[in-house]
Amino acid sequence: MGGKVFFSVTMSLDGFIAPEDVPFEDVFSSTGQDDPKVQRWRTKWSELQAWAFPQRFMRENLKIGEGGEEGVDNDIVRAAHERTGANVMGKRMFDAGELAWPDEAPFHTPVFVVTHTERDPWERPGGTTFHFVNDGIEQALDRAREAADDRDVRIAGGGAAVLQYLNAGLVDEFSITLSPVFFGAGTRLFEGVDADRIALEPVRTVSSPKVTHLTYTVQKR
Repeated sequence: MGGKVFFSVTMSLDGFIAPEDVPFEDVFSSTGQDDPKVQRWRTKWSELQAWAFPQRFMRENLKIGEGGEEGVDNDIVRAAHERTGANVMGKRMFDAGELAWPDEAPFHTPVFVVTHTERDPWERPGGTTFHFVNDGIEQALDRAREAADDRDVRIAGGGAAVLQYLNAGLVDEFSITLSPVFFGAGTRLFEGVDADRIALEPVRTVSSPKVTHLTYTVQKR
């Protein structure tokens, strides 16, 4: 069980990983599509992620069509997926994804959901099984490490779960993909970060025509 714990997210230039909060039931329901707030959320989210969805690997993994772009962005998306032996996520991300993901959820690993809700494991086609962990973030990570064996564990999200693991000193490395958009408001990933405990060491910077990928290791002060 020697893998790393990491996360990777896309962030706007002003520091947001999601637009202003809109109930995910509205975002993914047919009745909410005429709501101007929902339309604005979807537009901003699409702009933030515009670099990712055209990539060949992303299109294959989500089964949204053949073809797609190849190059440094595609390589980075593929590498993040291939290094991951298990995923951990918060209940909010799972609830949104349950509405949005295709039947063959895009993880293809065991996924451990940190929640207070008791629920039997939920197996999906393609190798994804969701396990619901009711006794905290460390227990979820322990189970994910065991499932991942010598591969890495990815903290898939959402922002609150990522911040919990980061502040608990349980993250080894993370990558931020800076997208050339401004949100003005929304979900800030590092709002509430324990800056007195965490130091960062730059690992690499990779630029493409669309975005900039920044990777850091996490160290204790």
